Amino acid sequence: MSPVETPNRLERRLSIPPEDVIFGSSEAMRAVKQAIQQTAAVDLPVLIYGETGTGKEVLANYVHLHSLRKNGPLVKISCAAIPASLLEAELFGYEAGAFTGAHAAKPGLVERADNGTLLLDHIAELDVTIQAKLLQLLQDGTFSRIGGQEELRIDTRIICITNRDLRDEIARQRFRLDLFHRINGASFRVPELRERAEDIPSITDYLIELFNETFGTHAWPLSPAMSRRLQQYRWPGNIRELENVLRRYVVLGSPEAIAEDIARRSFAFPPNELPIHRGLPLKTRTQRLVREVETQAILRVLQLNNWNRRKAARMLSISYRALLYKIRSAGIGEYCPQKRAD
Repeated sequence: MSPVETPNRLERRLSIPPEDVIFGSSEAMRAVKQAIQQTAAVDLPVLIYGETGTGKEVLANYVHLHSLRKNGPLVKISCAAIPASLLEAELFGYEAGAFTGAHAAKPGLVERADNGTLLLDHIAELDVTIQAKLLQLLQDGTFSRIGGQEELRIDTRIICITNRDLRDEIARQRFRLDLFHRINGASFRVPELRERAEDIPSITDYLIELFNETFGTHAWPLSPAMSRRLQQYRWPGNIRELENVLRRYVVLGSPEAIAEDIARRSFAFPPNELPIHRGLPLKTRTQRLVREVETQAILRVLQLNNWNRRKAARMLSISYRALLYKIRSAGIGEYCPQKRAD
């Protein structure tokens, strides 16, 4: 990364989706959008948390691009990807002779982020000893390289990402309470994809277009029935799992690929909870869960019978006409392969 990048060049390199795709139209993301837009330009540390695959890094990129430091560098590091014994040197650098093999001084990523943003992914994985140096950096903007006596000063904004509950990590004495307060200048919880199901069609359209461009393919947008089915699935892997399903669809060029994927994934991750909607009666929640389980069972049996609906009806001990009705009611009829239907 060059020391300074223009906003347009950096945005192209980061390849963040358009705002209407990032935030969608769901109530859950509307609150996130409002909070981020109010604080992005305020030079505070930011903590972004939520389940794996929810798009936390995309939001971190968005914060940087809409901050006062957008013309400066965005330097990213995964605290989980580098062993603790090497992470301190990567972050803070070292002087010549600091340890065996340190033949010359090397600046760390913290220095590269001067006048920009330092993005620390998986912050909960940060070793406690390194947490102390990070705390000092947040307090007064100073640090020292490993083996160095000189106190260096930089000006950087820190954004932290985690999929863990840091308060639980604090209770287990694996994360410093004082550091938590420092990185928590502004915090945002990214909702799970199942909490924002109404946003799935716009995310899907964007990803299909993106993967078509990436792979040089010409996969069609999904049918309304298929979109409804994607909205019904729980997505335990969130947007990352949706990306994997759509990537396979784009490469194979058939909605059948999605049907088989969803059937397989539904049985690998059975629904054990429903999204909580304020004021939703117990009866309605139960009906939705029953429909979801029934749809998964139908998809699985169709798959096992090579999508032959008459054989599937016999295995399910229901009439052929009843199965056709349930397929239509579940919105999966349009992507059952017709050439092997009966």
